[in-house]
Amino acid sequence: MGSQIWLLGLCFLMCVFSFISVSSKALVGDGTVFIDGKAAIGRIDDDFVCATLDWWPPEKCDYGTCSWGHASLLNLDLGNNILLNAIKAFSPLKLRLGGTLQDKVIYDTPDDRQPCVPFANKSSEMFGFTQGCLPMNRWDELNTLFKKAGAKIIFGLNALYGRSIQSDGSAVGAWNYTNAESLIRYTVGKNFTIHGWELGNELSGNGVGTRVAADQYALDTVALQRIVQNIYKEIEPKPIIIAPGGFFDANWFKEFLNKTSKSLDVVTHHIYNLGPGVDQHLVEKILDPSYLDGEANTFRSLHNIVRSSETSAVAWVGEAGGAYNSGHNLVTNAFVFSFWYLDQLGMASSYDTKTYCRQTFIGGNYGLLNTTTFEPNPDYYSALLWHRLMGNNVLSTSFSGTKKIRAYAHCAKHSVCTIPIQLSKQKGFTLLLINLDNSTTIQVKVAFNRTSSSRHKHKFHRKHIRLPQGYKSENDREEYHLTAKDRNLHSQTMLLNGKILTVNSSGDIPPLEPSYANSSSPISVAPFSIVFAHIPNVVPPACR
Repeated sequence: MGSQIWLLGLCFLMCVFSFISVSSKALVGDGTVFIDGKAAIGRIDDDFVCATLDWWPPEKCDYGTCSWGHASLLNLDLGNNILLNAIKAFSPLKLRLGGTLQDKVIYDTPDDRQPCVPFANKSSEMFGFTQGCLPMNRWDELNTLFKKAGAKIIFGLNALYGRSIQSDGSAVGAWNYTNAESLIRYTVGKNFTIHGWELGNELSGNGVGTRVAADQYALDTVALQRIVQNIYKEIEPKPIIIAPGGFFDANWFKEFLNKTSKSLDVVTHHIYNLGPGVDQHLVEKILDPSYLDGEANTFRSLHNIVRSSETSAVAWVGEAGGAYNSGHNLVTNAFVFSFWYLDQLGMASSYDTKTYCRQTFIGGNYGLLNTTTFEPNPDYYSALLWHRLMGNNVLSTSFSGTKKIRAYAHCAKHSVCTIPIQLSKQKGFTLLLINLDNSTTIQVKVAFNRTSSSRHKHKFHRKHIRLPQGYKSENDREEYHLTAKDRNLHSQTMLLNGKILTVNSSGDIPPLEPSYANSSSPISVAPFSIVFAHIPNVVPPACR
């Protein structure tokens, strides 16, 4: 009897070890990314990546957490070396200055003096704060930093100034532009360079807090354009006119665009498609391909409205933090959020969105930089790699295999390719692959022009060039594998090709160096990882 028990126990242990052995084996799948390189389906700005700086004071709290610290335009440490280097690394980075409180800011200009008092917490006030003020000495300091860092500035103007708020929540009356006009004149007088002036924040459609009708907003935008044309009449290039900086509402946007066809350069909309920051299911949404696909409807609808309108304006995402009310700590500032963020950049590009502004550069729980230490969060490095690798022309891309792979392709960015620029103006293409699967490595093959018959397939150009040191052969591609430290999705430390990314003691942004693989081999995309693959020796027609 004892020997039987012993044998049964041995059998049980062998079964357990066998199960562990099988379950611990890495799962491997395969798939094919199909790229139609005949023509671009969209085109993005060189400085497509944009980020915001906000007005929220330290007293801004959500769900019992106060996450803004000293990240406001009014109190940010402008002398921080990491801040300077983090902006300079993009050369240039668009910075959009604005947010919820921008419509309650007055500008303390010399020719429009008013009581200049800071924001104060007051629950009975709209947005929970009283009116605030931008002193001109602070505006001077901000512009000194922006010039030193080489940033391109978009400034959001106070579109509620002069209006009255009705009991139904609507804001009526024309915009009183005198204070904004005074700021613009002061800015020109100081020789500060502004890339664009944007009117208002989240006042379109149903609005947030209050709303402005589309016809009135159009009249105000036309007034802003006249002011800018007049003040900048001897200056070229003139700043662009941007509006409305609100949530997409098809009917509202259609009317607005039709009535600003000759006055508007950029139509902006905001994205917080993951819901409130307090939502405990944010990670589930981020890892759900079907949920991610949902935002395509907004991009598609706005793209169609812009194309069918007489406007010459282009579309931007003016603010996108994913989860509203300051995001969620260790989610929207952690590795897992790069899945959402890079997917958004890829999706927006494919619908001809020219620029995408991330909420925030610093501040709240969704900053590209840590609000306290200024150390870059994972999404900062994701943004920087996109900026350096993904070129203007967007290629039609699809993936056959698991639904857990998200795939996007662009012509490679010419100015930052590691192959010497003087040797070739054609730099191939860059592929972005996102693996939302927690256990399966996907071996990805690349194919071209899936819908073309073999007789009519384009022959892609292969350029024979002298290669820089580090390449094994001219058939090598550059690969940038992004993973979380210890495979923890909530980690705020990102690894590039297995090496931790962090600033040094001088606050310098680390170099983002690739590994190399033969271009004929599949691209290996590990579980819960992101890969940028730059293939320099294959040039689709859309990239010539």
